[in-house]
Amino acid sequence: MSDFSGIWIPLITPFADGAVDHAALRALVRRYAGAGVAGLVALGTTGEPAALDAAEQDAVLATILDAAQAVARGADGARALPVVVGVSGNHTASMRERIQQLNTLPIAGVLIAAPYYIRPSQAGIVGHFTALADASDKPVVLYDIPYRTGVRLELDTLLTLAAHPRIQAVKDCAGSLDTTLALIRDGRLQVLAGEDIAIFNTVCLGGSGAIAASAHLRPERFVALYRALTASRLDEGRRIFHDLVPLIQAAFAEPNPAPVKALLAAQGLIRNELRMPMTRASDVLAARLEALDGPCAIEQDAERLT
Repeated sequence: MSDFSGIWIPLITPFADGAVDHAALRALVRRYAGAGVAGLVALGTTGEPAALDAAEQDAVLATILDAAQAVARGADGARALPVVVGVSGNHTASMRERIQQLNTLPIAGVLIAAPYYIRPSQAGIVGHFTALADASDKPVVLYDIPYRTGVRLELDTLLTLAAHPRIQAVKDCAGSLDTTLALIRDGRLQVLAGEDIAIFNTVCLGGSGAIAASAHLRPERFVALYRALTASRLDEGRRIFHDLVPLIQAAFAEPNPAPVKALLAAQGLIRNELRMPMTRASDVLAARLEALDGPCAIEQDAERLT
């Protein structure tokens, strides 16, 4: 069984002059590996896959996988950073074909949301995910994000799907404490917070971690938060989380991933580019993000880590 615990980063796709910036993408993988994250999600919503054609998606994934493997090649005893791949759509047969292509790659799993726009019945959702899980040689992470797909994975549906041997985790963005708690208590699926502001609650309740876009910005602190909470150092974890809350809130004050890209660009890691219909973060929000990540904030983090 795969382990989907810890802090996972759903990688942005950096652009330079309209093209994918593969050098910046490799550097980001190295950066997050060094920060101690548990793994990466390639081609998730934060990676703007809808703005990439099929060849670009394959090239982005190839770069991420190669860079993740390079982590193991570059340090004695280091392991390759696990990579989960987002697979989205509402045409089951086409998605099965995509998953069968991915079976040949050294990935840790696939992250799959409910079919968007068409709003199928819960029975249709079970059939859809079952067909995709049957086609996959890799573990499946369910992605419950009804405000994007238009349909919720009801608790009974999630518990039914949990019986499938390859469905092993859920990215929980439903905003239902009852559902989160029921899944954790059931114990068959690893529950990853998908709403960054819910990381503290989810991990304290017994969830396995988070897939957190805002962890792009201060990855070491998100890792420290997870480690403190899982080691029962609640006071330390609470302090770290409270320090991160303003940054988390700012990172989602405008459509993701524009705020994250704005601050990564200010840090000199990428160009501040997105593809339409996504647009850059406003100047006001960019300035707010920079202030939250300024020298004083970094110095305070350094003091707490010592």
